[in-house]
Amino acid sequence: MSFNLEGRTAIVTGGGRGIGKAIAFRLAQAGANVAIASRKIENLEATASEFASLPGKTIPLACHVGRADHLENLARETESRLGPVDILVNNSATNIGQGPSLNVTDEMFAKMMEINVLSAFRLIRLVAPRMIERNSGSIINIVSIAGIRPQTEGLLYSMSKAALIMMTRSLALEFGKHNVRVNAIAPGLIKTDFSEFFWKNEEHVKRVESSQPLPRIGLPEELGGIALYLASDESSFVTGQTFVVDGGATAR
Repeated sequence: MSFNLEGRTAIVTGGGRGIGKAIAFRLAQAGANVAIASRKIENLEATASEFASLPGKTIPLACHVGRADHLENLARETESRLGPVDILVNNSATNIGQGPSLNVTDEMFAKMMEINVLSAFRLIRLVAPRMIERNSGSIINIVSIAGIRPQTEGLLYSMSKAALIMMTRSLALEFGKHNVRVNAIAPGLIKTDFSEFFWKNEEHVKRVESSQPLPRIGLPEELGGIALYLASDESSFVTGQTFVVDGGATAR
């Protein structure tokens, strides 16, 4: 077994920047052909151009994960251009409900669940049947330590990530007999555009640095290795697990 992904096809949502980009890089570096997807095609095209010299081919596909028809097109275009999907990384997410829980509206609730949970389920439903047919596949859901330990004034984000963790475990039970593995990665505070609300807050950063065994904020690149492991045959006996990458924040 090895980390060689030559000949395999991957989809990474939110693959134009941040954690998704870091994961797509490691997959393409290992030889996988990768479809990166997000709403902003300019970010995707820039990333695909940056990855042009890697062993695996990277293609940009515009996709709003909140739209079922966009997800259907993503799955269809990926298979048409790169082949059947072997690796799915559900990374796209939103966090529009930060603040007191009683200020959450029905619309905010629905939006968070659609983007953070339903989109992942829809995409799994689109690609998993072919994985099951081929008796092989790896699905990786990017969650958060907020799904394990609730985030202060982050009800919707915490709840949606907890739901995605349970989805991971439930599907692992169901898909295991078909040799399709389903795992999750739960980052702590990582320096991305998505999390700038937190790492641009000096007081919050001080609290993180003073409480974590590793007293610093993580980098997107530090998620790539665990994703590569879960995508490859090196993790062939691993399913239903949530791998925490948080500098030790949840160790206390």
